[in-house]
Amino acid sequence: MKFKKPIADLRATYKRVLEFSIIISLAILILAFKFFPNLQDKGMVLEGPQELFTVEDIQQTKQENRPPPPPKPPIPIEAPSDDVLEDIEIEDTEIDFEAEIEAPPPPPKKEEIEEEPTYFVAVEEMPGPIGGIKAIQEKIVYPEIAKRAGVEGKVYVLAFVNEQGEVTKAQIIKGIGAGCDEAALDAVLKTRFTPGKQRGKPVKVQVSIPIIFKLK
Repeated sequence: MKFKKPIADLRATYKRVLEFSIIISLAILILAFKFFPNLQDKGMVLEGPQELFTVEDIQQTKQENRPPPPPKPPIPIEAPSDDVLEDIEIEDTEIDFEAEIEAPPPPPKKEEIEEEPTYFVAVEEMPGPIGGIKAIQEKIVYPEIAKRAGVEGKVYVLAFVNEQGEVTKAQIIKGIGAGCDEAALDAVLKTRFTPGKQRGKPVKVQVSIPIIFKLK
């Protein structure tokens, strides 16, 4: 005969007990659904005690104005000593009403600066020498130095002619030297011009005049 091991018997018994337990559980569940189909869980409402809160008015804090700081104590000043006071001489302040008082000097006179008159450069009717350029050429004395040196050429003189046709001043624009420039200036200053006109009125005009120096 063969004898079974006790461990094998325990395993077989465990399986049988498990199967039997499953069958009984299923049977109980079937009976429960069959006889008690409308079982519902009743909800539970838990209500806690309500607390009441009271709102209190909070007063706003006011910022109080602080008093100003106390003034700083004055800085002590040392009084002058007797020695210093003795050195100060106090002059007589009495006013002599009988003394003659000199009048203050008059204010200095302001020097009036005469403004130079404005001369037009171009106008409707330009001034011209009375008698033409020929009248100026006749007034020219050919310098001896220029003759000896054989200097010839053309000198340009700028003449400033006023409303009366007089040449108030003249200057050399382009010269040739050897005394010819001075001779040209002298001849232009001695010449009378017809005044320049703007809108029919005589005006001051500056005009350029060419003067030719040529040896015969």
